[in-house]
Amino acid sequence: MNTASSHPAPQVIHQTAAMQRRCLALKRAGKRISFVPTMGYLHEGHLSLLRAARERGDVLVLSIFVNPAQFAANEDLDSYPRDLGRDLELAASVGTDLVYAPLPQEVYPEGYATYVNVAGLTEVLCGASRPHHFRGVTTVVSKLFNIIQPDVAFFGEKDFQQLAVIRRMTLDLNMPVEIVGLPIVREADGLAMSSRNVYLDDDQRRQALSLSQGIATARQMVAGGETRSAVVAEAIAALIAGQPAARIDYIKICHRHTLQEQDRVDADSVLLLAVHIGATRLIDNGHLLPGE
Repeated sequence: MNTASSHPAPQVIHQTAAMQRRCLALKRAGKRISFVPTMGYLHEGHLSLLRAARERGDVLVLSIFVNPAQFAANEDLDSYPRDLGRDLELAASVGTDLVYAPLPQEVYPEGYATYVNVAGLTEVLCGASRPHHFRGVTTVVSKLFNIIQPDVAFFGEKDFQQLAVIRRMTLDLNMPVEIVGLPIVREADGLAMSSRNVYLDDDQRRQALSLSQGIATARQMVAGGETRSAVVAEAIAALIAGQPAARIDYIKICHRHTLQEQDRVDADSVLLLAVHIGATRLIDNGHLLPGE
C-alpha cells in the first residue's frame, strides 16, 4: 500500500486530559470536529471512514485504542494486531489532524467503576455469545465522545450491530453528535476487510470467502422469489458448514433497525453472519434486496 502523503503528520496525544483540553479549545474556536474511533491496525475500510470524515469537519480526529473492556478473558486482547507507526503513516495519508492514542490506564484509571449499557439491542447476535462486549463498546465510545467532543462520528457498517447500538446510545443519552455509517469495504475477492484477517492462513482465508459467497447466494435466492428467512438461512448455513475450518456462531435475518429476527425477507431485512474460521471470529452482513 502506498502511504506517501503531502499532508503533514498528525499530532499524537497520549494523555486524556491533554486531548480533552485540545478538543475543547478547538470547539471554543468554532471548529467542527469529525471523529473516527478505531482499535488501530488500519486498513482501507478505516481509511474510507477517515476520507469521509475529512470532508465533514474542520479538524479530523482519529483514536487508536485497543479497548480491554470489550474483550472477554478468552479473547484476543493480547494478540490483537498493533502497529502504531504504520497507522500514523496511513492516518497522515488522508489528512488526519489529531490522533488520540492512550494507554489503558489513561482511559480506565485506578478505581474506574462506571459503565454504559444499552438494553435489548446488545442481547442478541454478537451480544448473545459475547455478553460483556457491547458494554465495553458503549462505555469507551461515550468516553471518547466526552473527551473529543465530535460534531460527527463515523463507523463502518461491517460492525452492523455495533453501529445500531451506538446510534441507540447517542439518541437515548442526548449526545450532540451525528452518527454516520459507511458501507463495508471488501477485498477484491469479496472478503470484508478486518484487522483480524491477518490471523488467517492462506487456506483459512479461502474458506473465509464463504461468508461473502453466502450473502451473494442469499441475494440470489431472494431475487428468485424465496422470502422465507429460515429457508434462506439454512441454505447459507449449509454452504458455510461445508468449509472444514468453519464453525458457525450465528446466521440470522433481522430487521435493520431493531435487530429482531424476521420470518420473511423484506426491504428492511439484513443478513448477519458470525463465523469462526479456525480460531478467528469473522462477521459480515448484507441487505438482501437491491437498493437497500
